[in-house]
Amino acid sequence: MAEASTGGPQGAGTEGTAYRQELRRSLGSFQVFAISFAFISVAVGIFATFDEVLQTAGPVGIWLWTVAAVGQTLVALVVAQFAARIPLSGSSYQWASRLGSPRAGWWFGWLTFCYLAIAVVALDNALASLALMPLAGLAADEDTARLITLAVLLVQAVVAIASTRLVSWINSAAVGLELTLVVVVAVALVVAVLVTGDGSPGNLVSRGVAAGSPDYFAVGGGLMLSMIMGLATLVGFDSAANLAEEAKDPFRSVPRAIVGSVVAAGILGMLFLITLTAAIEDLPRISAEGSPVAAIMRDRLGPVAEKTLLAAVSIAFFGAGTVVLVACSRLIFAMSRDARFPAHRWMRRVNPRTRTPIPATLLILALGVVLMVALPGAALLQLITSSTILPALIYGATIVLYLAVRRRLDRRAGAFDLGRLELPVAVSALVWTLIALFVLVTPEDAPTSVVIVAGLLLLGGLFFLGMLAAGGRALEAVPEDEDTAVR
Repeated sequence: MAEASTGGPQGAGTEGTAYRQELRRSLGSFQVFAISFAFISVAVGIFATFDEVLQTAGPVGIWLWTVAAVGQTLVALVVAQFAARIPLSGSSYQWASRLGSPRAGWWFGWLTFCYLAIAVVALDNALASLALMPLAGLAADEDTARLITLAVLLVQAVVAIASTRLVSWINSAAVGLELTLVVVVAVALVVAVLVTGDGSPGNLVSRGVAAGSPDYFAVGGGLMLSMIMGLATLVGFDSAANLAEEAKDPFRSVPRAIVGSVVAAGILGMLFLITLTAAIEDLPRISAEGSPVAAIMRDRLGPVAEKTLLAAVSIAFFGAGTVVLVACSRLIFAMSRDARFPAHRWMRRVNPRTRTPIPATLLILALGVVLMVALPGAALLQLITSSTILPALIYGATIVLYLAVRRRLDRRAGAFDLGRLELPVAVSALVWTLIALFVLVTPEDAPTSVVIVAGLLLLGGLFFLGMLAAGGRALEAVPEDEDTAVR
């Protein structure tokens, strides 16, 4: 197993565990926050899903963003409780392995790996088709989008391998740009509406093109589907926990990043949606646009502003994809360190010069290439759609784990702690995740998504059985710690 840490301030986080500090601890508080915020990426999420809201629920559907933001904040508070006690790469995989059992932890890790590996491809493909190609004036073409996706994946892998600090610099710049973008666009749209005097505040309560839908209020109907914008966007905040071994003062910085990123994204996202919606002049035309956010910018602020938006969103997309790739590589590293991932002897290796897990990063690149080359368009789209169910499953299971072990958790002085609020927050978060799962499995195409998720579980089950058949020693115990944060 891994060697014991030697301790010291640079080892805070692996100190007291059986793991040796191999990754470079270089991420400050804002950089850790930027990791979670970039994964969420408000501008990217709204840019990619606003058209679905306008078509299925109409502009009034934006208000369900608030519901999703409150619910996901409850989940983030529970996740932060774990992050404050066990700040190790692997997040829920580590928490479940140490507080539940290694076998339970393996399933947490497998589900998270599936989600992150798919999310990298989803983000980069969306970057190619929704931002880079329109920015370059290229006509919609699936083959071109796939080639651009592969090029972006390669660049991200090179950046991720080169240096975690380089990733954090790029990501911090992307997050700063995204925050500026959301605020500046919102202000610019408000000014444009005030100057012209032809704003449409009535849009905020309008069903728009969905007004005639007979199943608008039904289960799985238009209004309910509009919540998916928030559910698909306000996820991945736990990515900061996946880089906990590279964060300074992880007991404080990681939990604050997890909660702060969701709160910031929820507030900024709602303000952005309100200003966008009120600025729509021709609702039917904008609802039919493939990229309504860009169309609104073009109508109100001109083509230069539209191109500027596309460039900024492209950078935000790139930053988000890079963060997901890095988070996934750290999860693979964490599982391989415990001999619980295929080819674990190779995947656990950390380059002594760059202090990054190069084989794990290359594996994600290879998986992206396979998905881009082998899957036809419809199958790829269905796989990406299906992956939205995985975060709700992971978060729900994490909350159940927390409720089961919360009385055994250590209280670390100065670390994030909900105190007396922990039980009501955790119960409320569990109720919310059940609601979120219900929303995600009710659309017409949901049965196909459920089948795909079941297939991913079956694939994991085959490897799990293989480990058991080989003796299952890796699934019997976690590395012996000096202090596992459990009393």
